[in-house]
Amino acid sequence: MRIGVITFPGSLDDVDAVRAVRLAGAEPVALWHADHDLRDVDAVVLPGGFSYGDYLRAGAIAARAPLVQDVVDRARQGMPVLGICNGFQVLCEAGLLPGALTRNSHLHFRNRDQQLRIERADTAWTGSYAEGQTIVVPVKNGEGRYVAAPAELERLEGEGRVAVRYVGGNPNGSLRDVAGVTSDDGRVVGLMPHPEHAVEDLTGPSTDGLGFFTSVLTAVVGA
Repeated sequence: MRIGVITFPGSLDDVDAVRAVRLAGAEPVALWHADHDLRDVDAVVLPGGFSYGDYLRAGAIAARAPLVQDVVDRARQGMPVLGICNGFQVLCEAGLLPGALTRNSHLHFRNRDQQLRIERADTAWTGSYAEGQTIVVPVKNGEGRYVAAPAELERLEGEGRVAVRYVGGNPNGSLRDVAGVTSDDGRVVGLMPHPEHAVEDLTGPSTDGLGFFTSVLTAVVGA
């Protein structure tokens, strides 16, 4: 299985995402934001970083990149897409996920190991977990506060589209402790924490993040 990892000017976690894909047992495929070529990948990861230096809203410029428009088209046809941190921001700006990511409520960059609860274990990117399972992965962001209009939040909760939630303390003030959301078909997931930094005991606080990358292998094979 081939999983593409997109690099934007300012990406800094793309190499980590490539390694996570490889450790999960898939073939990572490097993709460049300015190309119009998804290179026959089966799924796509939009990694963390500071695309275009976050000169506008975080992810706003990257969401207009040529390759992201191709990703949007393919995602609407069912291709699995995972957005991590800045990648989550890009997916919201591109209209694939609802809501927005704004400055942390305390106005400070937050970097720590974070407990998360898996709220949905039936998406393309969370199938390796159990619903209600608690995992630990790093979080590192300055604009990670998830917000949406009250009616939108009620709709997301009612439809079960909160995929991951912060527990043991909210690092950025996200409304309702939302750490990640999913599209209505469960194929597109965005999350602010960094599972690609929790795939090896040597470098991470756990290996809990690897499940996001193994999940999609099963999802694509079973599709």
